[in-house]
Amino acid sequence: ALVERYLNPVSLNPRPATKQGLYQRILESAQNANMKAGVIGRSIGGVAKLAPVLENFAPDAVLAKYGTEWQRILDEIVMTLHPRGQIRRSPRSIWPHYCQTILSAAAFVQQFGTADDFYTWVAFFDQDDRVRPSLPMLLSHEIKGFGFALSCDFLKELGYVDFPKPDVHLRDIFTALGLLSDGEDDYQLFKAIVRVARHANVTPYNA
Repeated sequence: ALVERYLNPVSLNPRPATKQGLYQRILESAQNANMKAGVIGRSIGGVAKLAPVLENFAPDAVLAKYGTEWQRILDEIVMTLHPRGQIRRSPRSIWPHYCQTILSAAAFVQQFGTADDFYTWVAFFDQDDRVRPSLPMLLSHEIKGFGFALSCDFLKELGYVDFPKPDVHLRDIFTALGLLSDGEDDYQLFKAIVRVARHANVTPYNA
């Protein structure tokens, strides 16, 4: 019963009903890459703590307040939340990179009138196996710091179980089983997972 519940992510974490909730969910997913969770979330007590800095996660207000100046966001995070650990400020360091994600995610979410508008848009891609992989590709270009795999993980956590996360563990397994050739990218791994899932008659996330 626990496994079956886990295979339905929405039962554990319902979809956000507002754009603010959707924006917060993107920022929570964005810190799941590499060492970001330790540097970002754990240093301030969780992404939810960013609410006073990000106008309660209102994307329009964030854009109006900060424009394109990610440095101002970082300054306010440091002043308001006092993150633990060293804050490196070179543009490619974790905190500056995450602040750029904050701005690009706000601009992305602001394109939609409501959260339901976003879900309708996702459903357009999700209904066709041939176009489905183009959605995580698009997200990876729209939101800085959101690669193909992280985009799939974000969509899966919203209950779109036809978007498996092509992570390093699945890459090792599929390569060892001869289902993926060495050097193939996340897109090819995504397609391999979906192919196995269709043969097994389970969802790609289940696979």
